Amino acid sequence: MNNILLIARREFRQVAAMKSFWLTLLLIPLALAIGPLLTSALDEEEATNVVLIDRAGGSASAAIEQRFALEEDRFVLRDLSRYVRRHDLERADPEAIWAQYDRWYTDADVAAFRQAGGLESALEAIDAVRSEDTPPYEAGAPLYSFANADSDLAASTGDALQARVDAMLEADDDSPAGEAADVVVLVDAGYPQDPTVRLWSNEQPSTGFVTTLQDVLTVDLRQRLLTDQGIAPASAAAIQSAAPAIAVTTPPPGGGAREALLIRSIVPLALAYILMMALMLSGSWMLQGSVEERSNKLLESLLACIRPEELMYGKLLGALAVGFSMILVWLGCAAAVVFFTQGAISDMIRPALEPLTSPGAILAMIYFFVAGYIAISILFVAVGALADSMSEAQGYLMPILLGILLPITLLINVIIAGQEGLLVQVLTWVPIWTPFAVLSRLGMGIEWWEMVGSGILLAGFIALEVIFLGRLFRASLLATGQKPGLKQLVDRFKPVRT
Repeated sequence: MNNILLIARREFRQVAAMKSFWLTLLLIPLALAIGPLLTSALDEEEATNVVLIDRAGGSASAAIEQRFALEEDRFVLRDLSRYVRRHDLERADPEAIWAQYDRWYTDADVAAFRQAGGLESALEAIDAVRSEDTPPYEAGAPLYSFANADSDLAASTGDALQARVDAMLEADDDSPAGEAADVVVLVDAGYPQDPTVRLWSNEQPSTGFVTTLQDVLTVDLRQRLLTDQGIAPASAAAIQSAAPAIAVTTPPPGGGAREALLIRSIVPLALAYILMMALMLSGSWMLQGSVEERSNKLLESLLACIRPEELMYGKLLGALAVGFSMILVWLGCAAAVVFFTQGAISDMIRPALEPLTSPGAILAMIYFFVAGYIAISILFVAVGALADSMSEAQGYLMPILLGILLPITLLINVIIAGQEGLLVQVLTWVPIWTPFAVLSRLGMGIEWWEMVGSGILLAGFIALEVIFLGRLFRASLLATGQKPGLKQLVDRFKPVRT
């Protein structure tokens, strides 16, 4: 055991001395630190500046501004209601519109929300009952800002109008107010007899903006036509606003069947990914060390002091130590992000940790993670004993990696899609893929007898690996410079006769 531990420490120190090890170790923490910053930077989008030119009396531009303001408040109301439901804050005001989430918010609901004080009044009531652990509600920035054209722009026509609009669209955001625009909308003097409305944009306008603009102008145009037919304006408005009230029932955030399945699968799938990454990285470093030992003629000195089995177990234990050191650092950084930050990430992680509430699930994760690491690492140890150079090692390793990674990639995609067909069942019972299959399936549910049966089969497979790959390792150690053929490889798997 002392010899095994000595070899393991040597392997760990050799890998830990590499710069690539430390860069890889810091990769995940840097991603976790930079990710929120990039997300916040992407979220800080400025509002689209819209300039309205209304030569038809001003009612059309007023209707456009009112409609977009209404849609903005409707979005805030819907988003606020989901926040209230997610954190069980209905007690702040059970009769409030934002506490009634099983509905489509009509124009009347938005008007009532505004009359009650809008978002500011709602947040005052919510903050009175919100605990310190509950993150505060953060409203997003408005999508659009509107401004009416100045007198010179409103009076421009033809080429002069086009030149002025082009200059506004090309101006940067730091230009004085009224000199820059992202979108310019023209309602000409012939409206509504000529219902053509022109739109200029510095990029492809969003479908939502064009659809809403067309909708509000359609309502305005029909209102004018109904009034011209002698219908009272109030009656015309009532006809225009007539619409069914649709009651919408949705699961709570994270409570939908597919959404809940994906969230519960985050931790198991993450473990499968981490297992795959740690194996690939630590395996390549271990191969590099083994090749250097053979090329520097260090194996002869080592084998003069220890037995081949001790060398193999020491290398395997060193690889495990390298892999688990990376995993512990990555998981520790992820836990720090989860438990010491607030916001959408923390809200999502709470249900994602549901699989960890069961002792059986925790034991299953630990067992299949460790067993999977051992099962694959033994293959790397055997390849290291066969190869005299890194190019030769890559030749042995490439088909092994492809045989492992391709089915795993398909497996994870199938799990994310919420499916469980023949492929998943087959990979669960093939030992080399069992750890990845079982870890991936823990979030969506797996029968206990499948875990127990596949776990026993995996343990037997590891025992066979230790026996047969141990023979290959022992027989290949001193065969430096010899290119074994298929017959020689088969002979090395046979027991040594004494």
